[in-house]
Amino acid sequence: MSAAGQRRPRRDPAPCRAAWRVGAALLGLAAAATSPASRADSPNRSPAATAIQAPGPRYDDDASLREHAAAVASYDLAVRLDPVVHDLRGAGTIRWTNASDLPAGEIFVQLYLNAFKNDRTLFQRSPFARGRSGRHAAEWGWIDVTRLVAPALGGADLWRGADLHPGGDLEDETLVRVPLPRPVAPGEAITLEFEWTARLPRVVERTGHAGSFHLVAQWFPKLARREPDGRWSGAPFHPHAEFHADFGDYDVALDVPAQFRVGATGSPVDERVEGGRRLARYSARDVHDFAWAAWDSFVERAESIDGVAVRVLHPPGHHANAERTLAALRHALPWLSHRFGRYPYPALTVVHPPAAAADAGGMEYPTLVTTGGPWWLPAGARWVEAVTVHELAHQWFQGLVATDERRWPFLDEGLTTWVEQRALGDRFGEASLLELGGLAVSDTAARRVFAIRHGLTDPIALPASGFVDFASLGGLAYARTATVLETLARVYGERELFRALGRYARRHRFEHPDPRHLVAAVRESAGDAAAEALEAALFDRGWVDYQLARLDVAPEVAPGGTFDGAEGRVVRERGQPTNRWVGRVVVRRLGTLRLPVEIELRTADGGRERRAWDGATTSTVLEWTGSSPLVSAHVDPDHRVLLDQDLVNNLRRAGPASTPRVRERATLVAALLLALLEP
Repeated sequence: MSAAGQRRPRRDPAPCRAAWRVGAALLGLAAAATSPASRADSPNRSPAATAIQAPGPRYDDDASLREHAAAVASYDLAVRLDPVVHDLRGAGTIRWTNASDLPAGEIFVQLYLNAFKNDRTLFQRSPFARGRSGRHAAEWGWIDVTRLVAPALGGADLWRGADLHPGGDLEDETLVRVPLPRPVAPGEAITLEFEWTARLPRVVERTGHAGSFHLVAQWFPKLARREPDGRWSGAPFHPHAEFHADFGDYDVALDVPAQFRVGATGSPVDERVEGGRRLARYSARDVHDFAWAAWDSFVERAESIDGVAVRVLHPPGHHANAERTLAALRHALPWLSHRFGRYPYPALTVVHPPAAAADAGGMEYPTLVTTGGPWWLPAGARWVEAVTVHELAHQWFQGLVATDERRWPFLDEGLTTWVEQRALGDRFGEASLLELGGLAVSDTAARRVFAIRHGLTDPIALPASGFVDFASLGGLAYARTATVLETLARVYGERELFRALGRYARRHRFEHPDPRHLVAAVRESAGDAAAEALEAALFDRGWVDYQLARLDVAPEVAPGGTFDGAEGRVVRERGQPTNRWVGRVVVRRLGTLRLPVEIELRTADGGRERRAWDGATTSTVLEWTGSSPLVSAHVDPDHRVLLDQDLVNNLRRAGPASTPRVRERATLVAALLLALLEP
């Protein structure tokens, strides 16, 4: 998910909206904020990757791609929107299969809209920990289940026995435990019938209204996912967290005022106007969520891209942004399908919210994403393109693999961020983030700034609730994960890393993988060293700083003294100059990551020589001889190790202390600027 940009000083930058990308990359700002009391003390450990079978080369293309997901939780829903008070009234059924290995004597239901019910919910109660937009709800929202029955389990209203506070938090009702009259056996399916009412808050985070604009997300009672071992993955709605659910099929009937235009997950089945109301029905297969938008001012652009029916719904006057959105999709949709498995759905809807609902921009739902950007945005600022491509990439990471975003946020946001960087780079080159007035900034370089800033604070592999604030989540789960992947691509081969992610995405489509599966794919495609570096960077707060510690140069002299040989003892004069030079270069590696690097040696006559070092030890000494003196040495001159904590100390020049000092400082400043502005 992309999050909102900085709107006033001292606000926590949300992790991925283009506004903070541009502003922070250019100005070097990162606002600080405090977090809720609950925080994980250690990274979220996953079982050893060796227990997971690697995907294998059969997943290098789509021949073995799974066609459909197991329909574990399928929904038939009908809902009516009151656009004046912003209420929803709905009824529906859920067909749920116990896909775990153990009987289920209960179910857990997520009521996400209750996060905005009052100012004492987990989401709202802290004045410091806020959602991705940096704000609390300006108006209350809620959801009430009025009826829940399972005909096969006796037909009694199960909601009457529901535990609204299963974790003991008496002020939060976003996760509800519902005991069942009898256990549901493994593999058994039951149907639940339910009715509910809800009120949408003013747009906050992922849902809400702004005037007559409505983004309706997390709007219905939603079953938590039961893992194969019988553990329920549901959790109270934390301000740092997103979602996790089972795949299923959705059939949804929407009832809105006749003048409203609707966009929704899935494909339209039929649509008609009766009695001043628009009745639209949508169907979606193999998805784990359903969201929709309705507004009486939407302008629509429609186009077929790579065989997908694409709709862009945007505010009046945003025609240029609509075209930029479509241009981004024309490039990115086939680009992503080629590398990570074809997009399996017949439709894609992109919603561009109005300015009053900017916090609704930058979010992903199955086959429906929201983008954003002001109408006046210059063409060289890639805001619209970056947000659009990022949210589209989420259709693969997390949409099709459906990782647990609450437990492993880096698996969706980090992978998506790296894919976004690469897709934008393929289209715009070194100006993938900004190209204005001769200044070019890449998305990759901007991310590195935040990755380095947060690299020594916490591990990447924290659960969402474990990050101290959104600056930390953005710097680690988004930026540092992407920088880790980019470093692996540059050091061990971009072909190998693309192959690893392609096999991971294809093999585990519809399967809910975890970090073990990602590491196994990297090990198989890029080797043990790459996999070990990935694990260390994710779980062990791995870091590295290469330093050019010493550069010594001296004239070579002929050997002098007393020497014993076959012809007897020979005495030679003290060594005389030979018109050649010797040099000694000392390189150190600080930190826990062991990544191979090259050291470039330059001589006064313009010569260059590259030496390779595997980085396995903490230091190495390079001996050099040549006809021209060494003038400089540079560790990692191609900037492959983007995780290098300090690029300034990678370069050292030789010479007397007097004359080269100014030149050396200028060179170091240039290296720093290069690190910030170029990948």
